[in-house]
Amino acid sequence: MTSRIDKVVARQREKIASGAYYEAHQQLRVIAARYIKQSNYDAAAEILAGGATALLRAGSQQGASASGGDLAIMLIVEVYIKAGWEIVGGDDDAEGRARKKRLIELLREFPSEEPTRKRFIQEIIGWSGRFGPVERGDPELHHVAGSVYAEDQEPYEAEKHLALGTSESAETLAKLEYEWYTNDEPHTAGLYAARAVIPFLLIGSLRSANKAFLIFTSRLSAANPSLGVQEVSSSSSDVRVFPALPLVNFLNLLLLSIQRGTADLFKQLTAHYATQIKEAGILDDALAQIGEQYFSINIPRQGNPLFDMMGSMLFGGGQGGGRSTPGRGQPRRVEAPSNMELD
Repeated sequence: MTSRIDKVVARQREKIASGAYYEAHQQLRVIAARYIKQSNYDAAAEILAGGATALLRAGSQQGASASGGDLAIMLIVEVYIKAGWEIVGGDDDAEGRARKKRLIELLREFPSEEPTRKRFIQEIIGWSGRFGPVERGDPELHHVAGSVYAEDQEPYEAEKHLALGTSESAETLAKLEYEWYTNDEPHTAGLYAARAVIPFLLIGSLRSANKAFLIFTSRLSAANPSLGVQEVSSSSSDVRVFPALPLVNFLNLLLLSIQRGTADLFKQLTAHYATQIKEAGILDDALAQIGEQYFSINIPRQGNPLFDMMGSMLFGGGQGGGRSTPGRGQPRRVEAPSNMELD
């Protein structure tokens, strides 16, 4: 069977190499559909993945990449979902890892300008949430999707995936926000630092929030020696103070207060920096959620503040310094996670 599948894929690749994109696309769909009808999902997956890869590599000429995107979407919708393939996780799930790796490799083949890429990402995240242990989607798939968007300078799309990614996502998001910040006014550093830190606090990942803050501020101080950063040390912590950037200082103290503070300390902190918080214009709902989540401060409000904040802050609502968004298209919202655990 493997030899037969390899021959099928090889023949279609020859057609693709000769420029017969439409013919190869249609034949691959027909052959894959035949195996799907027989419930031979492994064979269908090999055919669709091989054909999609070849078409995506052919580029946008004569719709080759669009045809590749169509086969990639067929792979997840007609094979992965219909077969009920799961992401079990762990060292014993060799098949699951191989199937996920196939999707990751395929995602990286998409040209940045190919419209079907966004649909493919939505489908693989949806599949991983439905058939995996994490309802909001597999963290590794989120990380790869966010990294791809970051590489293509689509920050809003990158943010919403990296916030739900792996332990590596904090570094990727912090670097993305810093690069984005360098095209804005110097005084807006706190806004971009907040975009790197707050999402991780909202999903309960204090470790990632601290990591993102450290990476962002390290780059900030290294690139701007004139900022006059002050080191303040105590028996329990070391703090870098940025006299010209109060919102950055607020984020630093917020992280410290979450680790070892009380509700009164949080209230004092938000009151002291009330002007900067108001000027930021995107932190009110987030801080209400943080107060409730970490300090048990019940603040009456309507709607779902986590959803609203993630929507407004991450997915297009708040922009630093009024600069136009470097991303393309209208941002989309995703459901906020129902479970938030401190790691």
